[in-house]
Amino acid sequence: MTCRAARRHCAGWSSRTEREGAKVIHQSVVTCPHCGTAESEPMPTDACQFFYECTGCGMRLRPKQGDCCVFCSYGSVPCPPIQVERAGESGPAYE
Repeated sequence: MTCRAARRHCAGWSSRTEREGAKVIHQSVVTCPHCGTAESEPMPTDACQFFYECTGCGMRLRPKQGDCCVFCSYGSVPCPPIQVERAGESGPAYE
């Protein structure tokens, strides 16, 4: 999914989640690619998060090219809109 397409999903994804019955994870462990610090962070439900400041080294992380947010690039779980999108493509929902 492209960045632009994922951003379109950010607005109003929760109503789609309810409609499709997908279970969405709202926490993700963000791991810094520079120092390896890993922190569990809540994911916003109303917008994509484009920046994240590492609590270990202070590096400001940005999404990798093609990803919509830092959770999709550096998180253990992709952002809620992408979870819903993938659940619709593959059938089973995330637990």
